[in-house]
Amino acid sequence: MKNLLISTVLALAPALVLAQTAAQKPPASAKKAKTSVDRAAAKAATAKATKAAKARADQKTMVAKAETTPRSTALKTAAGLAAAGTVAAGVASAGALSPQELAIAENVHIGNIPCELGASVRVMPDTQSPGHFHIDGKGFKYHMAPVATSTGTVRLEDQKAGAVWLQIANKSMLMDQKRGQRLADECMSPAQVAVAESIKKNPPPSVLDAHPNTAQ
Repeated sequence: MKNLLISTVLALAPALVLAQTAAQKPPASAKKAKTSVDRAAAKAATAKATKAAKARADQKTMVAKAETTPRSTALKTAAGLAAAGTVAAGVASAGALSPQELAIAENVHIGNIPCELGASVRVMPDTQSPGHFHIDGKGFKYHMAPVATSTGTVRLEDQKAGAVWLQIANKSMLMDQKRGQRLADECMSPAQVAVAESIKKNPPPSVLDAHPNTAQ
């Protein structure tokens, strides 16, 4: 019986050794899985490195663009200003006044001119456009140019706004022709005040004085 047991153990020993070896040796599928994981990790690392390199390249490109943008912008701005200057020159040329209109402009009374009812009108020459005037007051502001008249009255107009400034020897008046109303009346500069006082002291002859009634 003892010998039989020993024989059985000896017979099973190789099988046990093979089973233990098989248990310790990883299956082929496990090796393949590990290899796939390693490859995936390597591929991910390569992709990450490539992405980082591309990001650095993009950053360098953006910096280069940022450094060159101010210059290009300055060039565009300069070109725009030159174009604007050309347009302005064209407008100024188109709005040039005739010698007669410039002569009228020389006779315009300037400064802050008092009017009736406590109003006032400020008349100032436009230094950028010879012969033109800025006329403003409470609730209005115009840019006017002289217009020749047959009566000799000094007349300034803002054709776009429809405003007219009329100046005679002893007073001036501002009208809104679009609305048909006077914006300021009885406006007198110091020179006009002097003329008005002279007229009071030496009134012109009346029409009746010039043609007395001869009826008996």
